[in-house]
Amino acid sequence: MTKAGFVALIGEPNAGKSTLLNRMVGAKVSIVTHKVQTTRTRIRGVAMEGESQIVFVDTPGLFQPRRRLDRAMVAAAWGGASDADIIVLLVEAQRGVSDGVKRILEGLAEIGEGRRVALVINKIDRVEAPVLLGLSKDLNERYPFVETFMISAEKGYGVDVLRLWLAAELPEGPWLYPEDQIADLPMRMIAAEMTREKLTLRLHQELPYQLTVETENWEERKDGSARIDQLIYVMRDGHKGIVLGHKGETIKAVSKAAREELEEFLGRKIHLFMQVKVRPNWLEEKERYSEMGLDFKDGNG
Repeated sequence: MTKAGFVALIGEPNAGKSTLLNRMVGAKVSIVTHKVQTTRTRIRGVAMEGESQIVFVDTPGLFQPRRRLDRAMVAAAWGGASDADIIVLLVEAQRGVSDGVKRILEGLAEIGEGRRVALVINKIDRVEAPVLLGLSKDLNERYPFVETFMISAEKGYGVDVLRLWLAAELPEGPWLYPEDQIADLPMRMIAAEMTREKLTLRLHQELPYQLTVETENWEERKDGSARIDQLIYVMRDGHKGIVLGHKGETIKAVSKAAREELEEFLGRKIHLFMQVKVRPNWLEEKERYSEMGLDFKDGNG
C-alpha cells in the first residue's frame, strides 16, 4: 500500500531547515548559506522511503517581519504549515527556547488543534546531553508534540530515524509525484536560487536581502547543452558596483560557481549569462513576488 503526504519544516531562520531538506531528499534543492532568511519560497523536495513518498515543504524561516517581503515570507511559511499532513518544528539546540521559538509555539496554537507536530532538536553535536534533555522537557511542556527527535542535519545523525517515522505516519494514497522527481520548483527558479546563493556567499551585510535573481530565458541547444540568461535586480547604483566587483571580478566568480553547480545538478553543459539591473522599487513590484512563488497581497499585513 502506497502512502504520500506533505511535511512542513518550520522554525527560526538558520535552524537548519534547508540542510535537513537537502539531506532527506539527497540532492541540493534548497539553498544553504550562513545568512538568515535565504529560503524565500515554499520549496518542495520529494523523498522516497519504502512505499511512502514524503513531500517536504521547506518554509521561509519564521521571524519578526518588518518589510513587505518579510510579511509575504512569513505568510508563506504559515500557509505551508497549515496545509501539511505533519508539521516538523526545528529548534536549534544551542539557541534553545528563544523569543522566536516562543512566537512559533503561539502560532502553532493559533492554527488549531488536531495538528500533528513533531519536535526536532537540531545541531545536537554542539551541546551537552543534560542541556538537550532539559530543552526537550521544556519544549514538550509548552506544546503537545506527538514525537521528539534529536538530530544533526549537517552530520546526518538521527535523520534516517526521522525519515522512517515520517514515512510510516503519512496517510495511505497514491504518490503525488513521479518517483524520479525531487522537486516541484521549475528549473528556472532552481537556477535563480543557485545564483542567489552564490551572491549571498560572496557579498556581505544587508545587500543579499536587497537583490533578487530571475531566470529570464532558458534555451535548449541541439548539442544537449542549455543557454540560461539571468537578471540580477538591485536597488541602487552602488549595489550594482558591488555585485559587479572590481573589473567585473565578483560577477565572473559568481557566474562560474553557479554554472559549475548547475552543470553538476543537471549533468550537462550550461552556458550562463548574467546582467545586473538597478530597480529601486523591486521589493514593491508584484511580478518579483510571483517569480519567487510568494503572494504579493500577503505583504500588506
